[in-house]
Amino acid sequence: MTRVLTVARSVFVEVSPEAAYEAVSRPGDMGRWSPENLGTAEGAPAGPAALGDSFVGRNKRGAFRWSTRCTVTAAEPGRRFAFRVHAIGLKRPRLRGPIATWEYTFAPEGAGTRVTETWTDDRRAWPDAVAGVFDRIVTSGKTFAEFQNRNIDITLRNLKRELEKNRA
Repeated sequence: MTRVLTVARSVFVEVSPEAAYEAVSRPGDMGRWSPENLGTAEGAPAGPAALGDSFVGRNKRGAFRWSTRCTVTAAEPGRRFAFRVHAIGLKRPRLRGPIATWEYTFAPEGAGTRVTETWTDDRRAWPDAVAGVFDRIVTSGKTFAEFQNRNIDITLRNLKRELEKNRA
């Protein structure tokens, strides 16, 4: 079976595209919404990240902890924010290579915004069979595409709750 390399989910949020972008473009805040991300390590941009900015993300899955080196690849206020993950490690992201790309788009919809979160598997050089075995080991039996659908749903639900609670 061919591996699914991209998954996307979306949610309607009753805030402007600019307000949604402002929240998502702060990588240090992602830990408030994501079931795996714990925010960023010291030294990450405090405000919205700009094109080319680099940051270290801190992550967890169960008792396992790791860090990733990420670089912002799109920073279009109110429209699009994206970053690629290109290094991974336990305390420091030392193992370099294409891992994943995360993208968020913000489309005006009525009185609010359609926020779409997209995960793309950048491990294109991995044979499908090898990726399938690895994925099922580290996700307790799922492919990364299946696993990320769940994570994205949780992230978007939490983002919606926070943004709508804070609007006023």
